[in-house]
Amino acid sequence: MLRVGLTGGIGSGKSTVAALLRDLGAVVTDADAVAREVVEPGRPALAAIATEFGPPMLRADGTLDRAALAAIVFPDPDRLRALEAITGPAIAARSAELRAQVPRDRIDVYDMPLLVEKGLWVHEHLTLVVGAAEDIRVRRLVEHRGLPEADARARIAAQASDEQRRAAADVWIDNEGSRESTAEQVRAIWAERLVPYEANLRGGIRARRSEQLALHDPDPAWAARGERVCARIAAALPGKGVRVDHIGSTAVPGLLAKDVVDVQVGVRQLADADDPAFVAALGHAGYLCSPDNRGDTPHPPTADPSGWGKRFYGGQDPGCIVHVHVREIGSAAYDVALAFRDWLRDEPAVREEYAALKTRVAAAASSTSEYTTAKEPWFATAHPRLVAWTRAHGWTP
Repeated sequence: MLRVGLTGGIGSGKSTVAALLRDLGAVVTDADAVAREVVEPGRPALAAIATEFGPPMLRADGTLDRAALAAIVFPDPDRLRALEAITGPAIAARSAELRAQVPRDRIDVYDMPLLVEKGLWVHEHLTLVVGAAEDIRVRRLVEHRGLPEADARARIAAQASDEQRRAAADVWIDNEGSRESTAEQVRAIWAERLVPYEANLRGGIRARRSEQLALHDPDPAWAARGERVCARIAAALPGKGVRVDHIGSTAVPGLLAKDVVDVQVGVRQLADADDPAFVAALGHAGYLCSPDNRGDTPHPPTADPSGWGKRFYGGQDPGCIVHVHVREIGSAAYDVALAFRDWLRDEPAVREEYAALKTRVAAAASSTSEYTTAKEPWFATAHPRLVAWTRAHGWTP
């Protein structure tokens, strides 16, 4: 099942996008609706709110006075945290209960305002963020909800910034224009990304790079994309002693590359990667093991091949091709992957040399596989220079 986190700041129009996704066939769990449910009369969370914030938070009929509570918590971060400490666990438990009931062949959307603030986006396969400029959001809150402008701005300030949301966003939905413009974006995302991703997950299919070779100019978005992949994999493998790093060309600012995110997962011993729980955890996160890819080319060629073993996983998201290399921490292959990335970051001349090689090889190669093979002789000659650089700089992983 594809798990999608949907979020956006107050007044961004997140509810509009949630409704569009629901109309397209998604099952949407609305955290705001759940938040209202868990503070209904007779619920433990409501009693805790009355204890923490005082009896005036309750109306004569025993229901929560939301306006009175909002007036206290939104201007005061400490009081807001106190409220979230009460309602957060209740909302999470009820949301998990509802999401567990979603049919396995449906797309599961979690409509959650605080998805970024609470770091919950790392548990979703994809994060959709609905965005609009602050002035537009303020105007909507004043005109449509009747909030005073100062109150509207205080509520916006209490949430994550656009920069924080963009860092977590796999897809940014611009909701500053017409409803039809937003609907057009949502329909495209549904058809081009969500439905194919769900089909890959259900069918156990990797999203593969095209064999038609294409090198791309450096993209500043690669770094954030790599960080999101690393964060999700780390969240999928808690307590297993792993280190997760963005490696490869997309991890080197200013270097042209294939549009592929390479990630290295370090394990204490390679056998840990064969643990069924490890395999299942990465599978749940959207990564499939390729049993035929169990090692890298040793450098130098005379090196002990045992130091170059690995396990390889391919991502299932058709909108972001990801290669996951699981290697033993301290092995030759593990160290070289990190050192090579840092060498290219540190040495502009080497980075330009490697870029020139890529361009020459790409011009002559007829496929991505041929391109990858044709670069190996350069790596063999570059390896001694890489070792010299690590020693000269006292480099360690």
